[in-house]
Amino acid sequence: MAPRARTLLLPLAAATLLVASTIFLFAATGARWRPADTSFPVPAADLFSTASVSVDSGASNRKVASFLDENGHPDNPSSGSAAARCDPRDASIRVFMYDLPPEFHFGLLGWAPLAGGAVWPDVSSGETPRYPGGLNQQHSVEYWLTLDLLSSSSPPCGAAIRVADSRYADVVFVPFFASLSYNRHSRAVPPEKVSRDKALQDKLVRYLMSQPEWKRSGGADHVIVAHHPNSLLHARSVLFPAVFVLSDFGRYHPRVASLEKDVIAPYKHMAKTFVNDSAGFDGRPTLLYFRGAIYRKEGGNIRQKLYYMLKDEKDVYFAFGSVQDHGASKASQGMHSSKFCLNIAGDTPSSNRLFDAIVSHCVPVIISDDIELPYEDALDYSKFSIFVHSSDAVKEGHLMRLIRGVSKLQWTRMWKRLKEVDKHFDYQYPSQKDDAVQMVWQALARKVPAIRLKAHRSRRFSRYDRGRK
Repeated sequence: MAPRARTLLLPLAAATLLVASTIFLFAATGARWRPADTSFPVPAADLFSTASVSVDSGASNRKVASFLDENGHPDNPSSGSAAARCDPRDASIRVFMYDLPPEFHFGLLGWAPLAGGAVWPDVSSGETPRYPGGLNQQHSVEYWLTLDLLSSSSPPCGAAIRVADSRYADVVFVPFFASLSYNRHSRAVPPEKVSRDKALQDKLVRYLMSQPEWKRSGGADHVIVAHHPNSLLHARSVLFPAVFVLSDFGRYHPRVASLEKDVIAPYKHMAKTFVNDSAGFDGRPTLLYFRGAIYRKEGGNIRQKLYYMLKDEKDVYFAFGSVQDHGASKASQGMHSSKFCLNIAGDTPSSNRLFDAIVSHCVPVIISDDIELPYEDALDYSKFSIFVHSSDAVKEGHLMRLIRGVSKLQWTRMWKRLKEVDKHFDYQYPSQKDDAVQMVWQALARKVPAIRLKAHRSRRFSRYDRGRK
């Protein structure tokens, strides 16, 4: 071969060898590659992405995170037996729920497993413990959310689906019936010096602090319902990194709870929803209605002033006492026959009378400067409510001039809007589209990006801190 030909072939052979070596290297490393740091949780979005698709005999099979069925058993929606199951990928929010002992949840309702040490009632067979009646119901949010998770794997599919592996979850739900625990067990029973409620809170703190899920995020992705203003009183200052589901922030320090971090949920209304409401402007003879106590520990001053200012006004009616005092039917009748319903701040900025008014389609007149409202980022309350500053409300004649100045057309628009939104304030089991249960889940889903950001920031130096002694 000529020298010139050999000179041309040498670079070509070298290039061919380099390409072949590169192909072999990528093939080999591709088969063996794994994430460098598997101690961190894989984001849920990655677990449900197309990267989870595997190829088997020419068929593409997506690997889907398993969830828990009604009996607490892991299930895989990609299997043939799960054809009628809800797919976690379609949920607004994927939730991992701790299997806390019954003493923290349904055990507080008197439920006990029949045999085998089950943690949860078998809701698929109709085993659904009932929540106590009376005013206890108004703070029963955790009960409805827990029931919804227990049945979330079966249609009709809702906003939240329970998953079996916390790595696949957007949030971690803590099923502690904190409001019921406070209502029933906040006082120590002699000879005990510590109440059962406080003992449960202490046990809950120890449990959560020992869990890998809490350690992984510092609690930032945990959801704890503490709807009664005095619930979780002893543990809230320790568990504050979690997302709280609350009625308001009236008894919380700003460091512990805030609108940026937490979610406001509606009370369970005590009045009956006005079904087939045709009682428009002319069908409601009472102009302004208030039901509740005039004298309160807090907030009583403005109530007393308003009462003495308005008690002699025609078409204004004050019903003293609670729904429980009057009976739900009588209280509902009073609101159903009224155009406007007063909602005045009391011991706390919020109360269930606001939600009683909404489902009665009685336009709320809200006098509570510090009130926070459920899912207000998605719902414009000004379209069906009237807001009045406390300082203006007690000015002579101001409130009545404002109310009497609302035209029939303006009132009718608000009344029609109330009939459209009342479904958002109904707690139901099974939950229904856009009812209170699903609206709370959707509100939590809107917090997920901020939760994830907070959790990621908390891990900035964690991988480097492991090696320190």
